[in-house]
Amino acid sequence: MRPGVELRDYNREAWNRQVAQGDRWTLPVGPEVIAAARRGEWSVVLTPHKPVPRAWFGDLVGRDVLGLASAGGQQGPVLAAAGARVTVFDNSPAQLGQDRKVAEREGLSIRLVEGDMRDLSVFADESFDLIFHPCSNGFVDDVRPVWREAFRVLRPGGALLSGFAQPVIYLFDPELETQGVMQLKYRMPYSDLTSLSDEERRRYTDKGSPLCVAHSLEEQIGGQLDAGFLLAGFYEDKHIEGDLLSEYLSGFCATRAVKPAKR
Repeated sequence: MRPGVELRDYNREAWNRQVAQGDRWTLPVGPEVIAAARRGEWSVVLTPHKPVPRAWFGDLVGRDVLGLASAGGQQGPVLAAAGARVTVFDNSPAQLGQDRKVAEREGLSIRLVEGDMRDLSVFADESFDLIFHPCSNGFVDDVRPVWREAFRVLRPGGALLSGFAQPVIYLFDPELETQGVMQLKYRMPYSDLTSLSDEERRRYTDKGSPLCVAHSLEEQIGGQLDAGFLLAGFYEDKHIEGDLLSEYLSGFCATRAVKPAKR
C-alpha cells in the first residue's frame, strides 16, 4: 500500500467497519445528551477524555461551525443542539450516517459532507466561524494541507480547535507493551505504511483497523503557525484507562488556534 489516496481509501473502509463493530468514537449520543445541550449543559472532547474548555468556543448560537473529520454522531449533534449551524465533514460514509441518525431523531439541522480533510475545496473562503477537529489527522499522510485548508475556510477572528496524538506513542514495541514493557522500537518519521514489515502491518489490516501516521509536533503545532494561525490555548490528555503508556506520559494534545482578524 502506498501513501496518499490509497491510505484514504483504506481508512474510509476501516472506519466504516469501526461503525459496524461499535467503536467508541462511532456511538451516537443519546437523547438525554441532546436535551441537556439544548438547555446549555454540554461538553465535547477533542482528545480521549478531557472536556474542551467552554471558553474556547465562545457563543455558539448562530455561528457557522465545521466539524472537520469529526463524524460519528457525537460532537456535531451536540454543537448543533447548543445553537450552532453545523457542517460535519468526514471521509467515512458510515460515520456520517451516525450524525444523520441523531439529526433525524432529534430534529437537528446538520449539513453532512463526505471528503478528504486535506481538500476543503467544496467550501468557499471564510465560510466558518469555528472549526472543531478532534484527533483524526493521524489517518492522513500529510497534515500541513489540513492546516492550510482550515485557515482558508475560517473567517478572520475565528478559531480552530484541534486534537492530535503525541508522535512518541507510535514508537514503542506493541508486543512488549502487552507484557508490561515499554521499549522503543520505531523511529520518526513513523507510518504504519512504511515503518512496519508486511507481517507487522497485518496486526492491523487483518482486523481491518485504521492505519496511522505519526506527525511530528513540528508538523502539528508548527504547521498551524506556518499556515497563519496564532496559538491561543493548549492542554494535554491521556489515553484510555488501562493503557500502559498513560502511566508515564500524556499521549494527546489539544490546541486552540486563532486566525488573525483583518486590519
